[in-house]
Amino acid sequence: MDELADQAVGVEEFLRIVRALPEAELGAPGNHVGVKVRGKGFAYLQEDTGVALVKATIEEREALVGQEPEVFARSYTAGRFGWVEVRLDRVRPDELAELVTEAWCLTAPRRLVEEYEAAG
Repeated sequence: MDELADQAVGVEEFLRIVRALPEAELGAPGNHVGVKVRGKGFAYLQEDTGVALVKATIEEREALVGQEPEVFARSYTAGRFGWVEVRLDRVRPDELAELVTEAWCLTAPRRLVEEYEAAG
């Protein structure tokens, strides 16, 4: 088994990370579990394939895909954001937590983000 597989996370870890974020809401639009904060989406989970789509800046998405194409892939672009596809069976737990938290920060109202960051 390779090093990435030894550190792999699954659907439950993704959901644990999401549930720890203030006001994160889980929904189920179609084949994806949508994740929103105050009505705005910041991540989606494809449970059957073990893939998450996470909001990122376009620059961050390109850096991730360029550095680890076995873990990350380009998804769609919306305005100034580039969504990144994350293979849960290949991503490190700390990296997934950072990506999901950053996606939440890009989406949540500024005051909510400030309160979250102040709390530690």
